[in-house]
Amino acid sequence: MKDPRIETLAKNLIHYSVRLQKGEKILIENIGLEKELLHALIKEVYTTGGYPFVTIKEPSVNRALLMGAEPEQLDLMAKWEADRMKEMDAYIGIRSGDNISELADVPAEKMQAYAKHVLHPVHSKIRVPHTKWVILRWPRPSMAQLANMSTEAFEDFYFQVCNLDYAKMSKAMDALVELMNRTDQVRITGPGTDLTFSIKDIPAIKCAGEFNIPDGEVFTAPVRDSVNGTVRFNTPSPYQGFVFENVELEFKDGKIIKATANDTDRLNKILDTDEGARYIGEFAIGVNPYILHPMKDILFDEKICGSFHFTPGECYDEASNGNKSAIHWDMVCIQREDYGGGEMYFDGVLVRKDGRFVLDELQALNPEALK
Repeated sequence: MKDPRIETLAKNLIHYSVRLQKGEKILIENIGLEKELLHALIKEVYTTGGYPFVTIKEPSVNRALLMGAEPEQLDLMAKWEADRMKEMDAYIGIRSGDNISELADVPAEKMQAYAKHVLHPVHSKIRVPHTKWVILRWPRPSMAQLANMSTEAFEDFYFQVCNLDYAKMSKAMDALVELMNRTDQVRITGPGTDLTFSIKDIPAIKCAGEFNIPDGEVFTAPVRDSVNGTVRFNTPSPYQGFVFENVELEFKDGKIIKATANDTDRLNKILDTDEGARYIGEFAIGVNPYILHPMKDILFDEKICGSFHFTPGECYDEASNGNKSAIHWDMVCIQREDYGGGEMYFDGVLVRKDGRFVLDELQALNPEALK
C-alpha cells in the first residue's frame, strides 16, 4: 500500500521547495535507495512538464570508492558531475542509509580530498548558487535509534515535521527577520551562559522549507569581533565522527579563548583548524514546533523549538561577517524550561524567555501557532 504522506512530501518538494516549472531539468540524487519517494518525485516532476534525472549512490559503495580514491580520479569524477550539474535548473538531494557511520573509517585525508576535489567545486560552486535546491534525510531505523524511538514512531514524527505548512511558517518569520535587521546588540543568558554580541547590518535570513527539509530557523551572523562571554551547549554535538557533550566556550572580542567538553583535546584541535575556526560564522534561532529533543542529526537538531545555535567557522554568503574557515560547526542550546530555561534580549528588550517569544509581533512563531 502506498503511503499518502510520501505523495504529499513529493508535491511539497517539487511545487514549494524548488518551485519546478515547465521545461526545467531537475537532478534527484539519492544516497541510498528510497524507491517509493523516487517514484513519487518523478511522477510529480512530469506533472509540471519538467524533466527528471536520477542518480543513486549507495553509501557502502561510496566508502569503497573513497578508500582508494586518488586526486586524479576525483578530478575526473568532479568534471563528470560538474558538467551534469551545469545543465540542471533544480536539485533534490535525499540522504539515507542503514548505517549513519558508514564513512567513519575513511581516512581523514581521503575525506578532505573528496571535499576539496568534488563536493566544493560541484555543490558549493555550481549547485548552491545556480540551481533551486533542497536537501532532506529519509527515515531509516538507524535514525530512529538516534532519536530513541521505534521505527514506526519515528516515521510518524518524520512526516509530521517534513509535511509542516512551511508557507505559513515563512510568513510568520517575517516579523522576526524585520526585528533582527533592526537589532544591534544581542544578549543570551541561561545556565552556564551569558553571551553578548552585535548583529548590526548583517542580514537575517529565514529558512522555511526551501533549502532543507525539515526546516525552521532564522539565521544571521555576529559581527566577527563582537562576541564576549560564555555559552554552554546542552545538546550532543556530532562532528567529524565523534559526539561531543557538554561543550562550553568562552569568548573575548570574538575569539574562542577557552573550550572544554567531554574530549577537550579533540575539541581544541578542531578549533585550531585555522584562524577562522575560533570565530563565529552563524547565529540562528530554531522554531520548528514538532522538533523538541536532539537526535544527533544537525539537520533536525538545529531546528529544535526554543533553541538557538552558534557556529564556529565559516559564515554564509547571504549573512556574511567575513569569517572564513574550513569548518562550519553548528552547536545547539535549547532554552525551553524543560532544558533549564534562558532568556534572549535584543537591544536590551526581552524577546524570548524559556524558549517562547514574548513580543506580540512574534507570537505567530510560538509552537501552538505554527502547528
